Amino acid sequence: MAHELNRHTFDAVMVPNYAPGAVIPVRGEGSHIWDQDGRSYIDFAGGIAVNSLGHCHPELVKVLTDQANKLWHLSNVWTNEPALKLAQQLCQMTFADKVYFANSGAEANEAALKLARRYSVDKYSADKHQIIAFDNAFHGRTFFTVSVGGQPKYSEGFGPVPEGISHLPFNDIQALEKAISHHTCAVIMEPIQGEAGILPADPDFIRRARELCNQYNALLIFDEIQTGVGRTGELYAYMRTGVKPDILTTAKALGGGFPIGAMLCTDEVAQAMAVGTHGSTYGGNPLGCRVASRVLELVNDRDLLDGVRERHLMFMDGLDELNDRYHLFSDIRGQGLLIGCQLCDQWQGQARNLLVQAQDAGVMVLIAGPDVLRLAPSLIIPPDDIHTGLERLGQAMVQFLHTRTEEA
Repeated sequence: MAHELNRHTFDAVMVPNYAPGAVIPVRGEGSHIWDQDGRSYIDFAGGIAVNSLGHCHPELVKVLTDQANKLWHLSNVWTNEPALKLAQQLCQMTFADKVYFANSGAEANEAALKLARRYSVDKYSADKHQIIAFDNAFHGRTFFTVSVGGQPKYSEGFGPVPEGISHLPFNDIQALEKAISHHTCAVIMEPIQGEAGILPADPDFIRRARELCNQYNALLIFDEIQTGVGRTGELYAYMRTGVKPDILTTAKALGGGFPIGAMLCTDEVAQAMAVGTHGSTYGGNPLGCRVASRVLELVNDRDLLDGVRERHLMFMDGLDELNDRYHLFSDIRGQGLLIGCQLCDQWQGQARNLLVQAQDAGVMVLIAGPDVLRLAPSLIIPPDDIHTGLERLGQAMVQFLHTRTEEA
């Protein structure tokens, strides 16, 4: 069936920075998606760890509709009740004393990095501006955040990058001990590196980073854009480490699919972001804040978070069983419902092809680089959908092996 709007329309009118598949989803409910032709898919992608409660969760639809009939937008010349309530919730539920709202994870990280430098320059000296980040990290696509991220492919070709940024091997305590100094203003890390292939930080590495930041009066920033809001089985991943950051960034799942980001910080650090130092036209938008407030109420529930851990075991058992049959993966790792399947040496660089086969089989998955299949489904995905989705993934693995064998 021909559709007036289709994949060719994308090529005709959209900037070519994405390469979407031929399927165009038009409707979602829970962990199911339907395309233009009415074909259904099990969603193991979750909008890249965004749709924390699935598609069109009735509670989120309800509060969004209610807010849409009241107030859509104000400039930051005024505040609004949904923003104030959401900020209160985030402070009550985490280490934070203060909150700054943005539209996305990249903007939250941009604010965090600017705040870290401003705080350190104001409190200590103008030469305390070094930011330590880690190889293969991903912190967003603004020029500052892509420069801090540890993947040169995202920053090359745009001219000189900002100075004062150092990249170290992830989980390397000795490298961090050697690099940090009194010139360091911040160390930024993901508790689990997402785009790098779902690589968890070692607990000893996180603890040592906190100790070194204390020693050198540097700020510890946790980028929890992907790991936050229940993804790992805790509201935020830092909560299972025994380490508190000075600044934390959150987005993706915070709005359950509605665009919103936030930077959380201590009261002392917050004072450096005085009136006029930073801003966002849409930051603190009433629609986004109202939805995010309800997301937090639903997700910050022990039964739901325990359910994430239970679903993790279902996925791991199912993936192990599939791998015992088809031997595609050298490692299956992750926490909660952020799972990475590392392709074995024979199939390096083929993750995208496996994603396409999965889509053809009726299950939506993600990749994290060329060698890792990534799963980030709804935190409340029903067990039956997990089983059905894994069955379809198994069919995709069979077809993948058949196609690769024919090509060889």
